[in-house]
Amino acid sequence: MTQRVTNWARNITYTAREYHRPRSLDALRSLVAAATRLRVLGSGHSFNRIADPGADGDLVSIAGLPPVLDVDTAARTVRVAGGVRYAELARTVHARGLALPNLASLPHISVAGSVATGTHGSGVGNGSLAAAVREVELLTADGSTVVVTRGDARFDGAVTSLGALGVVTALTLGLEPAYEVEQHVFTELPLAGLDFETVAAAAYSVSLFTDWREPGFRQVWLKRRTDQAPPVFPWAAPATEAMHPVPGMSAVNCTPQFGEPGPWHERLPHFKADFTPSNGDELQSEYLLPRSAALDALHALDAIRGTVAPVLQTCEVRTVAADPQWLGPAHGRDSVALHFTWVDDMPAVLPVVRRLEEALDPFGPRPHWGKVFTASASVLRGRYPRLDDFLALARSLDPAGKFANDFVRDALGE
Repeated sequence: MTQRVTNWARNITYTAREYHRPRSLDALRSLVAAATRLRVLGSGHSFNRIADPGADGDLVSIAGLPPVLDVDTAARTVRVAGGVRYAELARTVHARGLALPNLASLPHISVAGSVATGTHGSGVGNGSLAAAVREVELLTADGSTVVVTRGDARFDGAVTSLGALGVVTALTLGLEPAYEVEQHVFTELPLAGLDFETVAAAAYSVSLFTDWREPGFRQVWLKRRTDQAPPVFPWAAPATEAMHPVPGMSAVNCTPQFGEPGPWHERLPHFKADFTPSNGDELQSEYLLPRSAALDALHALDAIRGTVAPVLQTCEVRTVAADPQWLGPAHGRDSVALHFTWVDDMPAVLPVVRRLEEALDPFGPRPHWGKVFTASASVLRGRYPRLDDFLALARSLDPAGKFANDFVRDALGE
């Protein structure tokens, strides 16, 4: 490689033959057509080798391409270049009086990389970030452009695609009128007697945080749209100081709390766009399982908290509405997402991840594609009913497997 390239957490150093950062679509097209094996690096906010092409492949960043942001106010859509990050996208559409329906906890992540891995925000009525996509523009293996629009039979396989179909050069997203959000934080919500469904529906977006050192949740973050009813939350006390999801860390980089209303893109994420929330000294895992199993799954975690807590920084519990994406972790089922931010110590974390997956196995967990997990392809095959359809789509668009890598082959079984 021409330079040492790592992911955000620095636990992965990519092994590519060469690292490219083309400045034009034509240059990218030539690079794709000439490559024998190629993977795209987004914002690097993955914790496994999903982006690694291997020593015989090329790694390409599309962050250097022109940052296209074409807003159609009449149609309420935006066409956005694949390398653009959500922070830039959000500011642009907000300035035109429009908004996305949801955002992830970090606004620093790239749009194409986020939807390709099934990244999401929170809310019982809110789908993953892929739910906003209306059209996907791909450079396929021979350098030609393929456009897949909602309504196309291939569409639900083309959005959350793990980068296995081609290079996503642009996406068109659906928008809605801009809105304001206020954020309220509560502390010490007991697990005993928890009515999860009611708590999860208490606001537009709800996140529960715990370090699993004791039963229950240290913090509950409610994000209320100001055009909706005020939250009623009698189960925990309001926070008396600004909070950070990781106990003991300063809240200076967190979005405003205490019910201070503000634009949607400055409240839906947990962290401010102008600040880096941490220095990457962490690992992450996440699993999505049926929302109906949320309480049983939380009690299963409580039963192994003595194993989990020593390597855990924080655990976040959120909800995600079902979506039709063939490889979407919320495919076909309203889901609860159990997210784990670990210490930066893979040898210590991996055995805990295996134990965690064993505890959650009865609930059919689907791992976030960009985070640390150990589930095998044979296990995942039983959890994705449209997996064979996706593999057929990949073969049709990339018959030689130019965009596949060891991670994709191991995870999908081909």
